[in-house]
Amino acid sequence: MNTKKNLYTALLGAFIGLSALDAQAEQKLAVSHLANQQNIVAVTEAGKYLLLPVQDDAPEAKVGVISGNTQVGVMANVRLARERVDYYVPFSLAGFEGKDVKIDIQGMPAEAACWKNMKLSDTFDLSNKEKHRPLYHHTPAYGWMNDPNGMFYKDGVWHLCFQHNPYGSVWGNLSWGHSTSTDLVHWKYEGDPVMPDAWGLIFSGSAVVDKDNTAGFGRDAIVAFYTSAKPTPWGDNQMQCMAYSTDGGKTFTKYENNPVLTSTERDFRDPKVFWYAPGKHWVMMLAVGQEMQIYSSANLKDWKYESSFGAKQGAHGGVWECPDLVELPVEGTKEKRWVLICNINPGGPFGGSATQYFVGTFDGKKFTNQYPTKTKWMDYGKDHYATVTFSNAPGGRCVAMGWMSNWQYAAIVPTKQYRSANTIARDLSLYRQGGDLLLRCAPSKEIEAARQAKNSLKKFDVKDAYSIENLLDGNEGAYEIELEIKNNGAEKIVFTLQNAKGESVLMYYDVATRQFVMDRSDSGETSFSRDFPAMTVAPAPDVNDVKLRLFVDRSSIEAFGDGGKFVMTNLVFPSEPYNSMKFESVRGSFTVKEMNVYKLK
Repeated sequence: MNTKKNLYTALLGAFIGLSALDAQAEQKLAVSHLANQQNIVAVTEAGKYLLLPVQDDAPEAKVGVISGNTQVGVMANVRLARERVDYYVPFSLAGFEGKDVKIDIQGMPAEAACWKNMKLSDTFDLSNKEKHRPLYHHTPAYGWMNDPNGMFYKDGVWHLCFQHNPYGSVWGNLSWGHSTSTDLVHWKYEGDPVMPDAWGLIFSGSAVVDKDNTAGFGRDAIVAFYTSAKPTPWGDNQMQCMAYSTDGGKTFTKYENNPVLTSTERDFRDPKVFWYAPGKHWVMMLAVGQEMQIYSSANLKDWKYESSFGAKQGAHGGVWECPDLVELPVEGTKEKRWVLICNINPGGPFGGSATQYFVGTFDGKKFTNQYPTKTKWMDYGKDHYATVTFSNAPGGRCVAMGWMSNWQYAAIVPTKQYRSANTIARDLSLYRQGGDLLLRCAPSKEIEAARQAKNSLKKFDVKDAYSIENLLDGNEGAYEIELEIKNNGAEKIVFTLQNAKGESVLMYYDVATRQFVMDRSDSGETSFSRDFPAMTVAPAPDVNDVKLRLFVDRSSIEAFGDGGKFVMTNLVFPSEPYNSMKFESVRGSFTVKEMNVYKLK
């Protein structure tokens, strides 16, 4: 019986293989296997894309285009399928449509599964295939994403670039992906306008609107700055390069005299550029090891070192990255202060990556921290990193977005078609508390326009426990909960999101310690990383008159307390949406004065 079964399996496999080869013949693909795992795919009358089958945990192969005996562009590193196909990625054949071209593929054995599964196509299916993909957070259409880059506003449109791997859902082939939005909630993928070149991969950076044509690329040109990272046998070299756009950010031309700034430092990256009006010059902030370096320029091309910041300041558990420097109003006054945003990895308060900030003064050349004895965190969750702000935001607003993940497990979270999302947009300001200046991160007003339906619960008291079974149904796992609670002497104000599978996220206010706590240890799928199950804690300025907004979007929870005086961002991966909520009181009681649930999409 086993012999017949094995024979049947072999015949079936042969049939499938022949069918795949027949399909390839119709699509005009011919594969030649050479020695040392080198392969040539000859394409006759190419389509727009060669669809490459990917296996996420496979070793990388190198894929490049050969035309007229010349390599075209930079070879991509792709985890081509060896035993199974997890998903497909499009390898662009732009410029060769209808022509003959050869694809050089190195590092793949002849028996790999990819050869029978790659195919030509004029389209690529971008429809969602992931149950965990958020509905109202920005995600890449496909592939890997990390830091937000090149963020700017112009002519009614928000532009968000991001670190993107268009050839797989793990880190690599770093380019700038580009998405646009008119409301900071719904985003459209616009392609990858800045791709790797001879100087290396395209790391993080920023973009400005050059209103006065200081660089000579044209009035209102978009000028982008990014780190080129070139691996060499002696280590990575990182240098600052520039590109410009004269069509509003749709396409970018790289500056012919790149790089514009170099260093002997190994970690020398993430340029954040802004205009300093009092000095009538541009400022560039750079992350260099465990400090920030400040440069100035009159024309965006020639840069002068001015100062450094970082020694004996804040947390130093890891390398400093993705700087930003913004001037913010102090609420209730006419004062303003400068805030230096500093992302750190590792060294976050709950392990892995996180975002700290410093409040002080800036004279165009040097930043001075006014509160050097205290480390301040922008977000108290595990999944908030690489936070930077949009340039040229309207109405003097300062709008920030972060990468919603953590380097401890970003590459192994349980998604395949895409990996990672951005936080919702947050408006920044400063407020005083006990002689200190602290950062408020409030949900941007645009999120309220995404509300589609509202369910409300009347005022109720909680002495022991109170359960809500159906208020969260029908929201597809994407909703906002607005809570207003009056404490009547309870030691803990507890509420839990849960589903029928027994998966839950526990949250509570601890009155004695004046803290807000979130525990995702039983939230759903957590086994992919020992660092994922976690309890995170934030200082809560008011534990008696609680105002809290919870943004739940399939695979994430963002908690904003007291209008953004504290924020906590955590990923979750439940097997089905949380559709019920349980309130509990520990030693005492509390009153839920108002509870509104909004469907968001």
